[in-house]
Amino acid sequence: MTETVEMLSDARLMAGLSRGDMRCLGELVTRHQQAARRLAYRWLGSWDDAEDVAQDAFVRVLNAAGRYQPTANFTTWLYRIVVNLCMDQKRKRGRRGAVALMPGMDAADAAGGAADALAQREQAERVRQAIGSLPERQRMAVILLRYEGLTYRQIAEAMETTETAVDSLLSRAWATLRRELADVSASGEIHH
Repeated sequence: MTETVEMLSDARLMAGLSRGDMRCLGELVTRHQQAARRLAYRWLGSWDDAEDVAQDAFVRVLNAAGRYQPTANFTTWLYRIVVNLCMDQKRKRGRRGAVALMPGMDAADAAGGAADALAQREQAERVRQAIGSLPERQRMAVILLRYEGLTYRQIAEAMETTETAVDSLLSRAWATLRRELADVSASGEIHH
């Protein structure tokens, strides 16, 4: 039985792409574009910018196909590309933007009522602002761990650093976030 591109591993798709099989790129995009776009959106806070970063990331995947070595998981390698593109875009803009944690996070639970909805939106905004105010590398480590579900090893690979450095980045980030959000109770209420 002949394998279709849908049946190939990511590493085998990259090998096929390095031989010029564009169907392999199409399958990689199908598998990973949503994750690349979601990570970029959480970092940049704009779907348009996230779409641009995701497209640029797959152009880089195409251009690097001949040099790709499957020493790391393809997804981790792709995250590294997306992380670098996001950081580059932020530097070009010269500003720190708000973090968009999850698409739809601002939507309140309809059954909770108006007061609960307002409190939930206010809490989500406070968390977004607190994460957005973190230094760049701490912010990226938090996003990769908390919202993308990466392990310390994967974060280290994506950020081109060590697991010890990731632990340090996250420790400092959590300490800052605890200070910044000390007035938010476990129930989500903000105490002024």
